[in-house]
Amino acid sequence: MRLLTRLFQRFLVFCVGVVSVWLIVFVVFDTADHRLPWVLAVCLTYGLAAYVILPNVVRMCLKVLHRRLIPRYTITGDGLPGDPVNFVLIGTLQQLRKAFETAGWSTADRLGIASSWRMIRAFLVNSAYPTAPFSTLYLFGRGQDIGFQEPIDGSPRKRHHIRFWTLSLAHSEDDMSAASFWLNTDKPSPEERALWVGAGTRDTGFSLTWLTFQVTHATDSDTNAERDYIVNELAARRVIGDVAWHKSGSVLQTGKVNHYITDGEIAFASLTVS
Repeated sequence: MRLLTRLFQRFLVFCVGVVSVWLIVFVVFDTADHRLPWVLAVCLTYGLAAYVILPNVVRMCLKVLHRRLIPRYTITGDGLPGDPVNFVLIGTLQQLRKAFETAGWSTADRLGIASSWRMIRAFLVNSAYPTAPFSTLYLFGRGQDIGFQEPIDGSPRKRHHIRFWTLSLAHSEDDMSAASFWLNTDKPSPEERALWVGAGTRDTGFSLTWLTFQVTHATDSDTNAERDYIVNELAARRVIGDVAWHKSGSVLQTGKVNHYITDGEIAFASLTVS
């Protein structure tokens, strides 16, 4: 019975995929091609397909497949695995900002029309944008609360960066492999000491997302190296205490998450900067 259910689910997903391709090619493009020059028709079709139709199709398909895993990774807007979680710091928002400022990192701008356009322009002409925005990833039912970055060789195409989600310090004793930890949505006030759960990766250039073909940064698959780099950066400036190591979600085994390679360990430390 379980096998039949799985086969039926996959058949439904296949049908949704076929319908979405038909909609993109024979409805959206055909309609645009009759009303606009060919180049504009292609651009309009790509925009609607990559940022409207396919993201919603992916979300719908994932609901059909009922993926219910304790996350060891963040979630994209399409509901797909994003960057692995590999960092937790304890402290206030002011301490977090001060720690990364001391390490020479910049706070990322909020994602919006103006910041997105500036990022695109900087990316195309390879001009510096040290506070470039991040795409939104999700954890605890919301997008990141804050992010920090360090450009590589002054290029907007390459950078060390990390996103953080805040969680009440009351959950610091919770088992990080338990579903209750990851499903909690409590958000503490900026003034109180809190857990800052982070996902750090290194951007390496230009890429397209593999299901929706949205424009994005390419990232280095070795998130262990990036996690260790951030630990060393903060430890060298003496803005964190001793580092402990915790395992993240218990459902996934050590290995690949999305296209990333991770050992599943999270660096855990207290912020010591005043």
